[in-house]
Amino acid sequence: MGMIGRKIVTKAGLNVDELIELLNKAYSDEWLAYYQYWVGAQVASGMMASTLIPELEEHANEELEHAKKLAKRIIELGGTPVLSPEEWYQKSTCGFMAPEHAEADMLLKQNVQGERCAIEVYNKLLFLVKDKDLITAHLIRQILEEEVEHEQDLEDLARDFQIALPLSEINCSCNK
Repeated sequence: MGMIGRKIVTKAGLNVDELIELLNKAYSDEWLAYYQYWVGAQVASGMMASTLIPELEEHANEELEHAKKLAKRIIELGGTPVLSPEEWYQKSTCGFMAPEHAEADMLLKQNVQGERCAIEVYNKLLFLVKDKDLITAHLIRQILEEEVEHEQDLEDLARDFQIALPLSEINCSCNK
């Protein structure tokens, strides 16, 4: 645990334990997002599947990297990352959408919804820490940038395949 780092964050006016809890929620979201992308790539079907699968695999790997970075920051602040998959679902803000319909267009819609939720989560977290914890703010800004890129990638695919993605699908409690 980084004693001085924790002290700096506390002195800046943040409750470190509450911050760790928020980071653990985001960490849980990332694990569920990783699995959602990974399993979606395994079961994808339909005419668009061959185009969508590599995108899902790439996003899965990036979500896993986000989880690793969040775990590192949680530990630096003296916390423990969520240890069990059962807790991921309980702590998650964005939830998990099982790919019950493996058609590529349905997978695309589910994952766009997940990215939109992640963008909301990280935007709120960034607002909380931006002037008080520069290290966490830098990490969250990087992850937020990648989540925005993921949404754009998926929206581009939807446009290429003429799939409508209404804004009303933004929902930060996907399956909870």
